[in-house]
Amino acid sequence: MPVNRNALIRYTTIDKCLRNQFRKWTLEDLMDTCSNALYEFEGIDKGVSRRTIQLDIQNMRSEKLGYNAPIIVKDKKYYSYEDSDYSITQLPLSEQDLDKLNDAVEILKQFQGFSHFSEMTGLIQKLENKIHTEQSKERSIIHIDKNEELKGLEHLNVLYQATQLKKMIKIEYQSFTARRSNPIYLHPYLLKEFNNRWFIVGKQSNAKKKLMTLALDRIHSVQLMDEIEFYDDVNFDPDAYYKNVIGVTVNEGLLARNITLKLDRKNAPYVLTKPLHSSQEVIHKDKDGITINIKVVPNYELERLLLGFGPSLEVLSPPSLRKRVNELVGKALKLYKGD
Repeated sequence: MPVNRNALIRYTTIDKCLRNQFRKWTLEDLMDTCSNALYEFEGIDKGVSRRTIQLDIQNMRSEKLGYNAPIIVKDKKYYSYEDSDYSITQLPLSEQDLDKLNDAVEILKQFQGFSHFSEMTGLIQKLENKIHTEQSKERSIIHIDKNEELKGLEHLNVLYQATQLKKMIKIEYQSFTARRSNPIYLHPYLLKEFNNRWFIVGKQSNAKKKLMTLALDRIHSVQLMDEIEFYDDVNFDPDAYYKNVIGVTVNEGLLARNITLKLDRKNAPYVLTKPLHSSQEVIHKDKDGITINIKVVPNYELERLLLGFGPSLEVLSPPSLRKRVNELVGKALKLYKGD
């Protein structure tokens, strides 16, 4: 049974009242206290009806929310907890609850580079402590691929804030081919993750028509430029921008091409269950394997993906991509000659 925010405020308020054994609580007292709480936390000044409080008490008593609160009525008028030590905030967690919390904590850990997640670090640690004190420490049943040693993650927070607040940034950036870093003035639009690496996408201040993608692990520093007006490209659509590519490299101006690939029988199931791209179509299938077609713009990530299949994949067309993969395989072969 889902609980909305207002109902949760009422439940916790009623709980606080009933835990106070030094006062007798009538239904009207609970109505007034809940009304005050909703006004304080949510700015709602409508008040709470008698019927609403009666339903709240009924829900708290029931198993619907897992409370099973021992609420009794004395002298047909005053509400209290039969067990003076009871509170809905101190309910024991079931094994199923602990398993779900464990999984949620593991997932939340992956995003601690962002400001609003880094602020949850203390909460995550409290959850872990709660879990470990209530159940034996067993191995995790969820493991998410991550690289904690990846450079540049320390910039995630400021880049996220700049993108959200629409602030231009000055980035000291050094590509793999540059001898030194150079300043780039960027209007950031998107943070993108691919293959355990993070990228910032935006437009340069002096070249507003061209989008550029910068890897966070090549960034030396980031500085917010509050005094410079942000240029917002309202037509930028991330889904449309990356629709015809694999990875993050978008060669603007090039059209998507039909790429035909042949895979052997052993590796065909991997591609059938996890398509290389959303455009993937099977155009032939027999006992030896499958032939598929994808429609994408050739880029560096596509080449790496195809080479990763090794001898199990053959590029049939277009001829230019077939030639390129042949050259790369030839260079790799030379490394092993003479062994």
